[in-house]
Amino acid sequence: MPLTFDLLVIGEAGPYVMLGPIDAPLDALPDTPLALGGRAQRVDSGVLTLGGSAALTACGAARLGLRVAFAGRVGDDDAGDYVRDRLAAHGVNTRALRVDDTLPTPLTTVMTHGGGQMVISAPGTRATTTGDDIPEQLLTRSGHVHCASFFLMPKLAATLSHLFAAAHAAGATTSLGTNDERSGRWDRTALAPVLARTDLLLTDAYEAGRLAGTDGGCVTSAAELLARRGPLVTVRNGVDGALCHDGDTLLTTDGIRVNARDAVGAGDSFNAGFIAAQLAGRPPAEALAIAAVCGALSTRAGGGTAAQPTWAQALAHLTTVGDGPS
Repeated sequence: MPLTFDLLVIGEAGPYVMLGPIDAPLDALPDTPLALGGRAQRVDSGVLTLGGSAALTACGAARLGLRVAFAGRVGDDDAGDYVRDRLAAHGVNTRALRVDDTLPTPLTTVMTHGGGQMVISAPGTRATTTGDDIPEQLLTRSGHVHCASFFLMPKLAATLSHLFAAAHAAGATTSLGTNDERSGRWDRTALAPVLARTDLLLTDAYEAGRLAGTDGGCVTSAAELLARRGPLVTVRNGVDGALCHDGDTLLTTDGIRVNARDAVGAGDSFNAGFIAAQLAGRPPAEALAIAAVCGALSTRAGGGTAAQPTWAQALAHLTTVGDGPS
């Protein structure tokens, strides 16, 4: 039976309101005019954009030419309509985006300050998304299944190993982006059965250390430890580039220098690039280089999707910097 989609992305989506830069230090905000009851503080820029790691990965993959479907939940509200419209505008199929009439769509405000940011988020439907929201036909008609924000979606996380098993049974490959664990618990026991059915684990340096239990230690060692549990592991490390480990072999790529404006969603664009490259049959070393370019190029404009590259643009940039295939 022919595949309907190259990629199914499961996870969260919601509007992001990007404000900044703020003049006052972020740790001093309660004592600034932003404090409740005080005067409003004016900033230079405000942008409404699509957010959520899963949503940005889906958009990045569609921009790279993949046939992409998205599954998750939004509320029965204007924010949910916005999410559906923006995903569709980026070429992502939203028929499996369930509408929840009891909770609002997740909504996030990001206030930027220099190289840092403060994120204020109302979870809404995010925590109520479950495995039952994922249509079986999507799992069996997609070439690859990716899930993001494992620790932010506990009900989905509890059933994810079964979803990945169903995907494998249908011949699909799987990937996971855990993202941050905001409670600080980092429940590696709950993650273990999912990792056993994950072909590709996509992390950053901080996440890899917490997941491997090597907090603050060698990033390469963390990646190797995680890879020995089953998946191929990538670790994004900002301007220092990225690495990939399969448990035996370490691959690295340098950071890509661009005129960056906004790093929101750069990791998700990296993830989309690596997945797209793997599905195109590129070996891990080339996939890693392509992913690094996709992440870097996405920072050239505000918001997470405006500057995501096409496949041709990513390959052209690789040729320019001499890091990859023509």
